[in-house]
Amino acid sequence: MKTIAISGSRRGSVGKRDAKELRYEGKVPAVLYGGKEQTHFAVDVSALKPLIYSADVSFVEIEVDGVKTKSIIQEAQFHPLTEQILHVDFYQLSEDKPVVMQIPVKLTGTSPGVKMGGKLVQKLRKLRVKALPKDMPQYVEVSIEPLEVGKSVRVRDLKFDQFAITNTPEDTIVSVTTSRALRQAEQDAKK
Repeated sequence: MKTIAISGSRRGSVGKRDAKELRYEGKVPAVLYGGKEQTHFAVDVSALKPLIYSADVSFVEIEVDGVKTKSIIQEAQFHPLTEQILHVDFYQLSEDKPVVMQIPVKLTGTSPGVKMGGKLVQKLRKLRVKALPKDMPQYVEVSIEPLEVGKSVRVRDLKFDQFAITNTPEDTIVSVTTSRALRQAEQDAKK
């Protein structure tokens, strides 16, 4: 998985007024959790955009006061009207401790059901993946080769050696349903 580097400056005071002032200066208040102690810092909003407004998932290397820490974004808070980034929580990674991340699903292959006129319906675009940082995939590949009309791929159908998917096993990831045109063709054939 790719790593994006950002740098921040340690925050002296932590409060609403301080946070408001930072946002006015084009910075975002942030907190790094998971280490021996929490680190409160500020980062330029422009540095966060490639991390937050992207379908790709990345590790983040944060540099605060010359100390580099590998982490992931745990949560980002947005203003309800302006969509401005208000606050970001990062979680420090440890090479020997598994972490859970939302990883995008990548569909591969061609479905025979779709070729016959069925409609491909993707219900889950991301899956919760638990893995050590070194084993975390960039995306979860799901083959639609075996999908006939009326069939689906569920979480329980996927097996991986390096990581585990923590979604409910019964959750449907992708399915092929009967399209209106296919239903109409079947009804016309019965007449």
